[in-house]
Amino acid sequence: MEGKKALVVGGTSGIGLAMALELEKRGYNKIYIIGRSYPDTYIGESIEFVRFNLLSDDFSLFQKFEGIDTLIISAGFGRVAPFEDIGEVEIINNFKVNTVSAIRIIKIFYNKLSGNKNFYCTILGSIAGLISSPLFSVYGATKAALCKFIESINIELEKTGSPNRILNVSPGSVNGTKFNSDFNDLSLIEDLAKEITNKMFEREIIFIPNFDEIYKGVLRRYQTNPYEFGIESYEYKKQSGRINVKPQIKIGYLSGTFDLFHIGHLNLLRRAKEYCDYLVVGVHKDGSHKKKELFIPFNERLEIVKNIKYVDKVIQSLPEDDAVYNLIKYDFLFVGSDYKGTDRFNRYEEYFKDKGVKIIYFPYTEGTSSTQLRNALDKLSVITK
Repeated sequence: MEGKKALVVGGTSGIGLAMALELEKRGYNKIYIIGRSYPDTYIGESIEFVRFNLLSDDFSLFQKFEGIDTLIISAGFGRVAPFEDIGEVEIINNFKVNTVSAIRIIKIFYNKLSGNKNFYCTILGSIAGLISSPLFSVYGATKAALCKFIESINIELEKTGSPNRILNVSPGSVNGTKFNSDFNDLSLIEDLAKEITNKMFEREIIFIPNFDEIYKGVLRRYQTNPYEFGIESYEYKKQSGRINVKPQIKIGYLSGTFDLFHIGHLNLLRRAKEYCDYLVVGVHKDGSHKKKELFIPFNERLEIVKNIKYVDKVIQSLPEDDAVYNLIKYDFLFVGSDYKGTDRFNRYEEYFKDKGVKIIYFPYTEGTSSTQLRNALDKLSVITK
């Protein structure tokens, strides 16, 4: 496998991470892991983490990996809950991450996949996409669409003469993954990762782990009487205590004046959205907190920020960011690195220590700043007087 390069989308945990480590063992000299957060385990020298949020509209990043010959897409999320309890944002995000992103990525690499050179590809579907999934309806729908896409594309690949195929891995519950518990235990997934990798190299088109032991019977019962199977599935989920009442949305918050909006502001918002599903931005009413004169009225600054594609909601900021937490239970608080170590943010770190909130300190990047623009306006003012 000398010289082999792989791209693993969603490889920061679970099956994706286990497969990345398996490819490393098999001699891949470069493995890129795409994810929103850094893997919570050591990933080895040949593995490089690249931060990316699959909710992004811009997938041009993937053009940079044209040298790969192996593609694994394992990203996905979902929760067991009544449909009435799943919000609109969660529905949209489920389809964007689980289905649309995978199809978009395949489109980018389709020339490789449909060519005559070896190109290995695995996409993580789900048994929920092959059967009726009451109380798992949205997740099941996203995976059903994905499974049918893979099935159809494999036929097209065969008819155009390409030797390559997409392996649809559709597991049920997998022990050792965050999807089924609060932590990863890669030792429990290692053998499964080896089996999936072998089947991918053999160009199989579908793999259902524990098929003979469990899912052969499950699929037979579903095909015999889908309605009766659905009723049984519903009751099983209710009785097993698998209902998850917590929305699977990571909320981020940052505050700022956003006067004289410039590229630095845009970069800040872009970087913040890489970490979260839903970004709330607080806009300061005035510049009194920094003793600065503002040039743009508050309502206009609100309107500008509201129309930035990375921003999901805009509010008037409060004097303290931790006070906003009482109104919006965010998961991330974003701020510039110059605030790290200040009394204010030391206090925030202590306050959020037991609340699961992570403070992300962004280093300032070179480029246009509000200070530069204000200085330019001051000079212009002097000249015109």
